[in-house]
Amino acid sequence: MEFPAVELDHVTKCYGTKIAVDNLCLTVRRGELFAFLGPNGAGKTTTIKLICGLLRPTSGTVRVLGYDVVRQGELARRSLAYVADEPYLYEKLTGREFLTLVYRLYGMDELTGKRRIEELVDLFDMAGYIDYLAETYSHGMKQRVVFAAALLRDPEVLVVDEPLVGLDPPTARLVKDLLKQRTRHGGTVFMSTHTLSVAEEVADRIGILNRGRLIWCGTIEQLRRERQTDARLEDLFLTLIAEETEAQQHEQRTST
Repeated sequence: MEFPAVELDHVTKCYGTKIAVDNLCLTVRRGELFAFLGPNGAGKTTTIKLICGLLRPTSGTVRVLGYDVVRQGELARRSLAYVADEPYLYEKLTGREFLTLVYRLYGMDELTGKRRIEELVDLFDMAGYIDYLAETYSHGMKQRVVFAAALLRDPEVLVVDEPLVGLDPPTARLVKDLLKQRTRHGGTVFMSTHTLSVAEEVADRIGILNRGRLIWCGTIEQLRRERQTDARLEDLFLTLIAEETEAQQHEQRTST
């Protein structure tokens, strides 16, 4: 039996009395580029941290490739890589030293690690700065190094939060092509983004989160058929969020 890439089974995450993720059920298939959308504060980053094992759910189960992220965390993380919305590097290391640290932490042999670094330096056009200290890097340079670090092990599941923030147009195009290429070769990408045009361009399916609840999941074409319109994703998204927010507010008023 082949397990899905990512499963969230009735997952809730609370911070005190605040519910950040509310009874979320979601399955992401292998070989899929899944775009996770929602307004600020919807719970997207919390969901991503739950998938990556950086947070524990208050209730429910998160699985990556069939492994329970809480009970089998090491196995779950072995085939997963995460690119956060804010790239973090050790400022007093060069980009090459940082990538070397990453492959050694993951137990890759020296020959393979060094070969992969050279391939990724080439791919992301980093030769001009990879041997300078990270403290001299722009946001876009840091983002490229962080992406390279995530791809060093060729992970089966790649989780990315706002992947194109701070990238110039050529690098943004490169990243979009890389994400699509990974799914064509059987990998899975779980991508959170506010850039709806990017989701519309590259995603196989989308999920829309609002106030911690999943309010839509499927293809953009399915959403258009349901709404009987050929509108852009941006217009569909704004309509759905407005309708769901109004419905939740009405629910709150009638329950008090």
